[in-house]
Amino acid sequence: MKLGDISVSYVEILRKAMLALGCNPQLILQQFGLNETVLASPDARISIPRFMRLGFSSIQFSQRPWLGLEMGAQTHATNLGVAGLMALSSSDLKTACKCICHYELLSSYNARGQSTFYTADGFGVAQFYSISPYNSFNLFVVDSVLSSWYHLAKWLTGLDDCVEAVCFEFDEPDYRDMYDEYFSCEVRFSQPYNAVVIKPDALAKPSLYGCASTFELLKRQADADLEKVRMGLKFSEKVARVITPLLNGSTPTLDNVAEQLNMAPWTVRRKLVSEGLTFQQVLNDTRKALAISYVKDTAFTLGEIAYLLGFGSPTAFQRAFKRWTGVAPGSFE
Repeated sequence: MKLGDISVSYVEILRKAMLALGCNPQLILQQFGLNETVLASPDARISIPRFMRLGFSSIQFSQRPWLGLEMGAQTHATNLGVAGLMALSSSDLKTACKCICHYELLSSYNARGQSTFYTADGFGVAQFYSISPYNSFNLFVVDSVLSSWYHLAKWLTGLDDCVEAVCFEFDEPDYRDMYDEYFSCEVRFSQPYNAVVIKPDALAKPSLYGCASTFELLKRQADADLEKVRMGLKFSEKVARVITPLLNGSTPTLDNVAEQLNMAPWTVRRKLVSEGLTFQQVLNDTRKALAISYVKDTAFTLGEIAYLLGFGSPTAFQRAFKRWTGVAPGSFE
């Protein structure tokens, strides 16, 4: 299982941010093989690990650790593909937020999870999934997503005060002061989740660019595309995608996975058997594939990888990795 991939439209956002910060991104993009032809392709994707390395290299080159915040400010609805266009033509801010999260899979897939939108105590909560543990390779990702949602909410409604707070799961970074430059609301760190919290009275505010007929046309196409993505997966692949976010710090059970799939455990078991597999085999294969990706493509420590895969200790993970590959994680190439 791959860690995920995203549309090259997100690379375009990074490029715009670099230019806005007075830096020429051309050399960095060339190093990653990202030319104009690739960036203009509607089907081109970049893997999550490669995108994080691109962001890290761009931050080192520009000496702007707050690059992600600027990426959010440079994000427009068109950069988010069909989901963004639906948000643009939505009737109100609540509908726009739902679209951005619900159709995220059409332009971005991450094995760690999917963004969600819900209401709590009257507030709207656009929540970005956890990608902890955090380091210099992935802080900019959360910065860019939450900054983009914040700025899009203001742009769609024309209101400067529609957001109550922006919440970050990680602790205050060294560039803490820059958050006040990009957000005119409360910024909270060390929170239980990453989210943009929208004021109750702002949820029903109309989009300045709403168009009911365009929205329905886009929705028809988006629903069909989303169904194609899901129908293209074998059932075991659907199970693996559910298992991955549940692995953090624990080992998911068949009951856990069945609940997420809204199925009875025996139904999940039966469908896997029809593909010649057991739940334990899918769990083990998912862990193995993720372990190889984490070791090869990320800067996570063995302790962090062990946690992400639900192992009780780094030693237990190392034993499993050697059993899977024949070599210790430190020797794997």
